[in-house]
Order: sequence, then structure tokens, then C-alpha cells
Amino acid sequence: MIKAEDSSSPPPPPMASIDRSLHALGFQYTLISPGKLTGRLKVTETCCQPFDVLNGGVSALVAESVASLGAYVASGFRRVAGVQLCTNHVKAALLGEEVEAEAKPIQVGGAIQKVWEVQIRKIDPSPSGSKALLSTSKVTLFCYRQAPHATKDKDYAETIKKYARL
Repeated sequence: MIKAEDSSSPPPPPMASIDRSLHALGFQYTLISPGKLTGRLKVTETCCQPFDVLNGGVSALVAESVASLGAYVASGFRRVAGVQLCTNHVKAALLGEEVEAEAKPIQVGGAIQKVWEVQIRKIDPSPSGSKALLSTSKVTLFCYRQAPHATKDKDYAETIKKYARL
């Protein structure tokens, strides 16, 4: 697992090599393990609606991406693909605020083997650091028996293994 704030853990992963779309938004993983993933995102103009609030599509992108990486690690680095995503938005995050995504598996096993729940919370900048729920998502993923692009998948798996404690 990755804990960016723990000096005994590996450094945060280079996001561009893990997820280009999340990297473009400024998302950074803080923990990667088979049972839980977390990461943070500062709400910038790039990820806002015209009304300076976090775009719901960005929340959905974060949810599917984080759940997919979790399923990938939990399945022993087998290729996965999202087959269903359901996101409920309950609160807004404003431009400049920081949010945290947390993904945990609900069900594992089989071909349609992963159902993950992802919660995105707004982080209070005060010393309390309390977190308010912004959205909750359930992501169902299909796990392939064999990777279609074995060489590229092996390289990607090695990159992830550098930053996860298994």
C-alpha cells in the first residue's frame, strides 16, 4: 500500500504512468492496496463546471478509475473493464477545495468479479480535517482471464507493484 505521508513507504506513484486521465486533472494516489485505495484531487478550473463546482463527470471518472485500479491489483494484475457505474452526488465541492476518493471492494470473485464502492469526500482545511460526503459510486468490473496485450500489461503491472504493498 502507499501512504504518501509515511516516510517508510514508497514515494507517491508517478501518476502519468498509472492513469493519464487522472494525472491530467491533478489527482494523486495516496494508498494502493488490494483492499483499499485512496487519492486526492484539488478542485481546479480544469475539473469544474462553469459555476465553479466540481463537475459530476469528473467524480464519475475518478470513481471508475480508482475502482478499476483496485480491482486490477486485487485480481492479481489481470486486466479489468468497467461494466456498470452508478454515481449519486449529494453535495458540491467548490473551486480551490480538496477532495479525497476512497475505494473499497464490496464483492470479489468470478468473471464479473469486482464490485467496488467509491466515496468522494470534501476535506475541511481546518485543523479538524473533517470530511463531508460529496458522492458515492458503485462500480462493477469484468475481469479478463488473460490480458489481450501481454507485454504492455506486464509493464503496467510492474509499475503498479513498485508503489503498492501487497
